[in-house]
Amino acid sequence: MLQNKTHKTSVGGQALIEGVMMQGPRGVATAIRKTDGSIFVEYHGVKHIKDKIKFLGFPVIRGIVNFIESMILGYKLLMYSAEVSGMEDYDGEDMTKFEKWLENKFGDKMMNFVTGLASVLGVLLAFLLFIYFPVLFFNKINEWSGGAITAYQGLIEGALKIIIFVSYLLIVSRMKDIQRLFKYHGAEHKSISCYEAGEELTVENVKKSSRFHPRCGTSFIFVILIFSIVIYSVVAKIFPAIAVNRALWILLKAAFLPIVMGLGYEFIRYAGRHDNLFVKIVSAPGLWMQRITTKEPDDDIIEVGIAALKAVITDDPKDDEIR
Repeated sequence: MLQNKTHKTSVGGQALIEGVMMQGPRGVATAIRKTDGSIFVEYHGVKHIKDKIKFLGFPVIRGIVNFIESMILGYKLLMYSAEVSGMEDYDGEDMTKFEKWLENKFGDKMMNFVTGLASVLGVLLAFLLFIYFPVLFFNKINEWSGGAITAYQGLIEGALKIIIFVSYLLIVSRMKDIQRLFKYHGAEHKSISCYEAGEELTVENVKKSSRFHPRCGTSFIFVILIFSIVIYSVVAKIFPAIAVNRALWILLKAAFLPIVMGLGYEFIRYAGRHDNLFVKIVSAPGLWMQRITTKEPDDDIIEVGIAALKAVITDDPKDDEIR
């Protein structure tokens, strides 16, 4: 499909196992490369809760709702892509004793159990790494300094979270499977960039397009980290008695987290429509990190990204513009 001019869109996506998901104005499409080399494309109708409950579509609140829905949808489509691509085809002879025990115990529901357990452990690990540990670390070094760095609590905790996040990305990016996933992530970005530039969606045009996009999930996380430094620094100033109490401070940070996420979402929407100096400054760290979370895709991977995008774009370019 050839667009007449450059335009910003609301189309977004996600890398899957051997595939790409694209979310358009009316639904979601997945394109997955199967073991026989063919591309399986399927359109999925999606109902958003904010369309039923108007209040949930208000600014900031919609960001919280969108994040939860995206996490649930992303998880489901990851499992779906693993099944379609053939990644879930187990050979009984290659299974470990533990995997055989799980299969005997849970049968066809083994994969759901494993991924469900992994999700719970993932949330717990995220809480420990990004909320509990930074608070614990700051309290310890603040004690050693005799309280000399109390005023910099939000900044130090935020900087530590950024270091943890970047370190995590650098470590996992060395894994072979993750590197391939990041290539599909690159194909997703490059396809959208090509479409927004008004170019025809061909492999050659997509190859020339940028793999860095301001509405990426990586940028969203970095925006949240940056916003959290500012917001928690202000909160610490307003509630100094709570800030020095480890348990209360952790609870307060957890309570403010949805607000930080909602504000981050609003900025990402704003960044998708504007290209001013403020957007460039705040978006820069996230765009830099996309050098890690996206890789230049091969032609066969680009084909998957194009197939997913074509399945969600409509005949009217205005239909998917950011509003």
